[in-house]
Amino acid sequence: MKEKPLLTTDNSIYVRVAVPAPVCKYFDYLPPEGGAFNHLLQPGIRVQVPFGRQILIGIVVEIISVTTVPFNSLKPIIKIIDLTPLLPILLHKLLLWASQYYQYPLGLVFDAAFTSSLRGGSVLEDYKQTYWQLTALPPITEKTTSKQQQLLKLLTEHPAGIAEDSLNKQGFNKAIRNRLVEKNLLKATLQSIYQPSVTKHHLTQNNALELNPAQLAALTTIKAFNSFQTFLLDGVTGSGKTEVYLQAIANVLQQNKQVLILIPEINLTPQTLAQFEQRFTTQVVVFHSKISDKKKTDAWFKAKLGLAPIILGTRSAAFIPLKSPGLFIIDEEHDQSFKQQEGFRYSARDLLIKRAQLENCPIILGSATPSLESLYNAKRKRYCQLKLPERTGNAISPKMEILDIRHKKLKHGLSLQLLAQIEAHLKTQGQVLLFLNRRGYAPVLMCGSCNWTKNCNHCDARMILHFNPKPMLICHHCQTNCVLPAICPACGNQKLAPVGFGTAKLEQVLKTQFPAANIVRVDKDTTSKKDAMQNIIKQVISGQANILIGTQMLAKGHHFPNLSLVAIIDIDGALFSSDFRTIERMGQLITQVAGRAGRAELPGHVILQTQHPEHPLLQKLLTQGYHALCESLLEERNLIKLPPFSYQILFKAASKKPKAALDFLAWLKNNTKQTNKEVELLGPIPSPIEKKASYFRAQLLIQSTKRYLAHSFCEILMAKIESYPKIKQILWSVDVDPLDFY
Repeated sequence: MKEKPLLTTDNSIYVRVAVPAPVCKYFDYLPPEGGAFNHLLQPGIRVQVPFGRQILIGIVVEIISVTTVPFNSLKPIIKIIDLTPLLPILLHKLLLWASQYYQYPLGLVFDAAFTSSLRGGSVLEDYKQTYWQLTALPPITEKTTSKQQQLLKLLTEHPAGIAEDSLNKQGFNKAIRNRLVEKNLLKATLQSIYQPSVTKHHLTQNNALELNPAQLAALTTIKAFNSFQTFLLDGVTGSGKTEVYLQAIANVLQQNKQVLILIPEINLTPQTLAQFEQRFTTQVVVFHSKISDKKKTDAWFKAKLGLAPIILGTRSAAFIPLKSPGLFIIDEEHDQSFKQQEGFRYSARDLLIKRAQLENCPIILGSATPSLESLYNAKRKRYCQLKLPERTGNAISPKMEILDIRHKKLKHGLSLQLLAQIEAHLKTQGQVLLFLNRRGYAPVLMCGSCNWTKNCNHCDARMILHFNPKPMLICHHCQTNCVLPAICPACGNQKLAPVGFGTAKLEQVLKTQFPAANIVRVDKDTTSKKDAMQNIIKQVISGQANILIGTQMLAKGHHFPNLSLVAIIDIDGALFSSDFRTIERMGQLITQVAGRAGRAELPGHVILQTQHPEHPLLQKLLTQGYHALCESLLEERNLIKLPPFSYQILFKAASKKPKAALDFLAWLKNNTKQTNKEVELLGPIPSPIEKKASYFRAQLLIQSTKRYLAHSFCEILMAKIESYPKIKQILWSVDVDPLDFY
């Protein structure tokens, strides 16, 4: 007979814990044995618990008096880690919301908010260092050396003590300190490295720029709000959005509140950090995946304790705790990198807007090419749109030109007219940027006899030809590589040749064409080493680099004052993609890349090479601008009820067995009653790249014009999953508000 769950009726308590495991439910535990620490149990603290054969660190969700788990199945908590909740209550509430909204296990959502050290159980009390203090305040009668007197005077001014590291840097070494200890004038204490700051944070006024009328109007509107409001700072490239950010930040710092700024790329951190450090006299901490866990944990605690007034980071910084949040900023809010594409698939932009609502503070979304979702929210008056229509100073918008390359002779993808323009700009000391969103040497290695090409053994994709660090073929999806074949594996022919071109080949061609020019290539291959991107940026700004070749890494917020010509080489594929977001992204990319030109005194010129110069959307973008293109796209999406006029949730499945993922999603669809006609279930279909890293993939799309209906149906589907007979063969995930269908 199956044992019935026990429902307690006595004064016992049970602890509901979210553990970092891929299961969408909580687990009940008994308090630690002995009961001496039961009074410490509260939502938000970390506890060490047994979980199967593992010992994990979870988060207490709630304290309950009734459990449905049989008493003899309950295990006691091993250890209580925190005396008080590690996360502020509103951030805790945000994570609960995020777990439900993104349909992801709460324990793993909490993990995303912690650094590796914190996930491992470290506590604030672990972070201590030696501080030196006077044993008593003057008068001091003992005979001392000049250096000892300097140290005593310094410590008189700092009665709370000074960290040992700081004294060492100032020349007060161990020997000097020991002599004063012997005289009973000095003592060492172990204190937290996080000492409260009493300094008021302020703006260094002599660096502030004078605002033009549009900037001033935007800043005035932002400063009028001390409560929740989403601002869409919609300014053309070079319109001075950063200066508006800086002066809005200054206003918040004067209220002794904190500011969190998200940027889309780690490579943008150095230039953004430099701007903040030049302007403000207070500490700016950085938080992103490329810094050490020690530095991330240090930034985490400084933000939590209010010791860091300004926090600058990428997507993951959206979860960093703040003591007194006053303003959130998301720069380049349209950027796709704000959406996590693996694991916990959250949108940092959307999540931070929700956080601003909970914290009741304003948030600024800045972009020259706002997403259609943000523009739609502005039209509905959910966002306050602030426009910066002109470039600052003497800079003017670049001249845009379509170069029709139909029936034209091309030299490795470059028209003769473009080559002539490059030469002309180099002669006038202008810098040139060639944009090609395709890294590697060539996209295809082909046999000239039988047309054989090398496909990846693990993916439905061709392997890309690279020559650095050595000749090889690389799959850009799974990173598998192999040596170049000497002969065609299919027919034995020795004539294997590259077809098409990538950034590496373009670099080689231009070095031959312009031997005197210093050519710099910017892509994933050339910027993988530490500080590589910073060094490239320095070359460009100093004028050492004459020609830049790059992928979309160059389209994100960089300021190149000497850049006069931008050439967009090959973007025609975007005009005919099956992904409904591709045209929007193309418009953003062209506008952003074009915006790198003519940002200072030199006039800018933008050339777009295309085989489809008469394409109506391309014409609209180049003649009427990005916002006109967006109006057309919004009209189209409204007609067929695509986002932002509907809400989507994508079920993804993968298996090493062919058809297994497709069969699973078909079973899920067929075994779920769909009674509401306002919910569409589209698919299942194979993913556009069906085989990737040896897994066969498929997808099923939920779509509805009502968000809550899409979410409700998603939960119904998820409840069915574990009953699938072959579920152990399947890897599955849920992507709420998907941006990537590949």
